Amino acid sequence: MQDYYLKIYPMPVKEHEIYTPQETIKLLKISDSTFRRLIRRGVLQAAKIGGQYRIQGKYILQLFNPNLPGKVKSAYKKVKSTL
Repeated sequence: MQDYYLKIYPMPVKEHEIYTPQETIKLLKISDSTFRRLIRRGVLQAAKIGGQYRIQGKYILQLFNPNLPGKVKSAYKKVKSTL
């Protein structure tokens, strides 16, 4: 029942929470390859811990902020234009 609820009503992103790649992919509704591309191009900041990525909630929220920092904003536009 809980999985069904999360599919309909996704969890809110908390700024100081740490998210796994799978959680981030579900939250952003993107594919695994898009997730990796966002990290590689610097649009989404992630830390690699023990060979696995971890993403802080504030970096996920930055994707939705219209006042993105310059580098991230230009990288986001490049990724968006290739989709």
